[in-house]
Amino acid sequence: MAKRLIPSLNRVLVEKLMQPKKSAGGILLPETSKQLNSGKVVAVGPGERDREGKLIPVALKEGDTVLLPEYGGLEVKLSADKEYLLFREHDILGTLVD
Repeated sequence: MAKRLIPSLNRVLVEKLMQPKKSAGGILLPETSKQLNSGKVVAVGPGERDREGKLIPVALKEGDTVLLPEYGGLEVKLSADKEYLLFREHDILGTLVD
């Protein structure tokens, strides 16, 4: 099994963040509660080339927390306990900042 995946072109590998099942007070949260579909960027590709052949780098970097679309992305299995998705850079909706 691969230990590290380096995406090609303008693709971004994202580890999907799982929402907590309990609140800070110990209350169990229902699965139907409204949650942000977010993830942490694990790896980014080098970028795309324009018509002249110049490299356009990916705007995201490793460690960024991003907002993901509800559908899309390619599911990648790198470990049994974590969920990874592969997106093109333009499919990611935005970066979440604390």
